[in-house]
Order: sequence, then C-alpha cells, then structure tokens
Amino acid sequence: MATDKNNLIVYCEYEDGKVADVSLELLTKGRALADQLGIKLEAVVAGDNLEGIEKQLFPYGVDTVYKVEDKRLYPYTSLPHSSILINLFKEIEPRIAFMGATSIGRDLGPRVSSALHSGLTADCTSLEIGDHKDPKGNEYKDLLLQIRPAFGGNIVATIVNPDCRPQMATVREGVMKKEVKDPDYKGEVVNLDVEKYTRPEDYVVEVIERHVEKSKSNLKGSPIVVAGGYGMGSKEGFEMLQELADVLGAEVGATRAAVDAGWADHDRQIGQTGVTVRPKLYIACGISGQIQHLAGMQDSSIIISINTDENAPINTIADYVITGKVEDVVPKLIKYYKKNSK
Repeated sequence: MATDKNNLIVYCEYEDGKVADVSLELLTKGRALADQLGIKLEAVVAGDNLEGIEKQLFPYGVDTVYKVEDKRLYPYTSLPHSSILINLFKEIEPRIAFMGATSIGRDLGPRVSSALHSGLTADCTSLEIGDHKDPKGNEYKDLLLQIRPAFGGNIVATIVNPDCRPQMATVREGVMKKEVKDPDYKGEVVNLDVEKYTRPEDYVVEVIERHVEKSKSNLKGSPIVVAGGYGMGSKEGFEMLQELADVLGAEVGATRAAVDAGWADHDRQIGQTGVTVRPKLYIACGISGQIQHLAGMQDSSIIISINTDENAPINTIADYVITGKVEDVVPKLIKYYKKNSK
C-alpha cells in the first residue's frame, strides 16, 4: 500500500491540441482536494504533438505534468494508454487518480483499476475528503469519499476505499466546475520514454480512419434550458417545448424517462446518466425530479417547475412553481413571450 504522502493525479484527454473540459474540471477539483490533503496535484497526458500542452494545465494548479509523446498514442487505443497508466502508477504510487467518465475514461479506468487491484467508482457526482470508521471499529483518516446515486437513484451512496491505492473515480463532464487557480502558476514537466511504459504488442490495433460525430445539441453551453419529463405525455408535447425554446433562444432537454419513451434524442438527456447543465434559467416541464435528474441540473441559477403535482420533489429546489397542466401553461408562456419579445 502506498504511503499517504503520495499525490493526486488526473489523466488528461485532449483533442486537436486542446485539453478536454472534463479533464480541466477534474484538475480544478483535484487542486482543492490536494490542498486539503497537503499533497501535490499531477497530470498525465499521452499522445502526439504535445508541445506546449502544459501551458493549458499549469494555470489549474498542476505541480507536475507527465508527458508521453509518440505518434502511435494518438488517436486513443486501449492497450498502450492502459500500459502507460498502470506502469506509471506502479512507479509513483498515487494516492488518488481521476479521469473523465467519457468513452475513453470508461475504457481506461476499469483496465487500470483491475490491473492494480484498486477499485473504481464510476460517475461520481461529488468528491470529498473525510474520515471513515468501519464496522470492526477501524478508523481511517482523510479518505476520498466517492459520492454517487445508487440503486436506481433511490439513495446517494458514499463509497470509500480504505486499503487499496490509488483511490480511483470517474466523473462526467459538467459535474465539477472548471476554474483557473492562477494564470502564472508554474509546475514541472516530466517527459517519459514511451518504450519504458509500453510493450510492442500494445500497438497491435492501428486506427486507420476515424470519424467523430458532433453533438446536435448545445445543452451544456445554453444559458436557458427548457426540459421535459414523462409528464409531457408524448412526442407532440416535446414539439411544444421546442416551440417555447425557439421563442426563448433555449435548448430542449429531457429526463431519462422521456428519452426511454422515444420522445427526445439521447443527447438531450439531463441527469446522472446524461448531461450536467448549469444554465441561468431552467424550465422543468412535467418533471417529478428523481435524484438522478436533479444531479444534472440542481446548480441552475433559476429553476421554474411546471407540474400538476404540487408535492413533486423538484418543487423543493425550484425558485418558482407553477401548479398546472403543461398543455395549458406552456402555450400561454409561448404566447406571452412572443408578444413581449417584439
């Protein structure tokens, strides 16, 4: 087991020379946790054309950037990236390791945690440092508390890893805030020799052609989100929400139940298994407010809830509650906004 002087490390993804937002969000959170623990914040980037990439990372308070550069490491493939992290983590024995809950992180995280026998908590909605006492009376100080909804979202579970290191977690994009610590922050760059961390057989898979489909919606960046739940009742109900969104210059979001019913596309799903949004205005239409959905929108500046059930859970966090049928209320909103936006 590693000593508790060891550091916190974030695996950083990048595309077209730009570090992914989710990685920068994890660095922001990582810096706060590292400060709490009195340890260093580190980052690891593996790929090609990495010159100057540390300039994007240092402002977030990164003390050490490990760079592994080789043209065979981009685009991402499972084996070499897994080998790099497994071998690097064996060497530096990090106390905590984070990565994004992206298609890459979901492939990489389980491979690394399995090889190191460390355990991994996926899709955390909150990460904290705290103490833990187990049923046998053993006390553990300064553990990573890995918090996520469990059992279909009926409870919020706090998961701890008392004995194995690193304590590993993945987090979805948008769940944590991205914040520069100091634009002039300077850390150290450590260039790693790719041959030392990977094997020739790691490169058996070669990417010949690659297509990345861009998202049709801009939910994460929209200042106004009009979201519909199962209470919208039909696909036509969502067409009505789209009309309201068009008038407001908003994006349409949906709950998992509405997506599962086929009324909205999956890339519009907000919540624990979808996108996390923080708009200035969130209009929740026919949404009861299950814990998984709240996890994806509770940091909205102003929340308006339109629901027939005045006791719907979402009403407890809403700034304004309109009790009524969406099919009565939404057309009135459309009419009012059209009239007043001229």
